[in-house]
Parts: sequence; C-alpha cells; structure tokens
Amino acid sequence: MRKNSIKNTRINGEVQKELSLIIQNEIKDPRIAPMTSVVAVEVAPDLKTCKAYISVLGDEQAAADTLVGLRSAEGYIRRQLAGSVNLRNTPELRFILDQSIAYGVNMTRLIDEVVKPERDQDEKGGFDD
Repeated sequence: MRKNSIKNTRINGEVQKELSLIIQNEIKDPRIAPMTSVVAVEVAPDLKTCKAYISVLGDEQAAADTLVGLRSAEGYIRRQLAGSVNLRNTPELRFILDQSIAYGVNMTRLIDEVVKPERDQDEKGGFDD
C-alpha cells in the first residue's frame, strides 16, 4: 500500500467532513439510520473513486438498510459533494460498512469475560498481610 501525500490526506479529510454533513443533514431516506457516521474516506490519487467507510449504530438489519439507502442516494450525494468540495473531478462513491467499532466492542467484552474469573478468584482468596 502506498503512502498518501499531504494533498491526498487533506482531500480525504475534507471529503469525509462533507460526506458526514450531507448524510446527517440532507438525506431524508428513512432506510438510513440516524446514527450513521463516516469513519474514514480513501480518495484515489486521480480523484476518480472514493471509498467511504460507514459505521452504523444498531443491529445488522439497520446497517444493511443504511447501505441500501446510501447506494440509492449515491448520485444525489455526489452532486452535493461536487457543490461543496472544489475538486477537479468529483469521485465516484463506494460505501463500505466498517465493522471495526463493533469488532472492538466484541473483543473488549471477550477480554472482560476472561479477566473477570481471575478477578473474582483474587477477591475470594484475599491477601494475607
């Protein structure tokens, strides 16, 4: 994987900010969950394509519905993005569901389950001073 240039990093941040605003404030599709956030954006160096990683707070059905809603509104989002971000080309958008937050929560829960029996045993055994 190649390293992003400073310009590309700046473009990624600007596109991420604008996509978040568009999704939160301008799209009225009921399929899109209210707690939808843009976690990361990768715009290709030639500005032709953009991968937007989306996180949805809710169950798997809400996430799937949100992706369907975003994909159906892709043209509108792209048009709004063209108006708000001054780029030579407005990138073609691809929405990808980001599972990293759910994965992190699940791993934390699993770690707590493993550590809890050790803590309980330490509390029962006590320390003799």
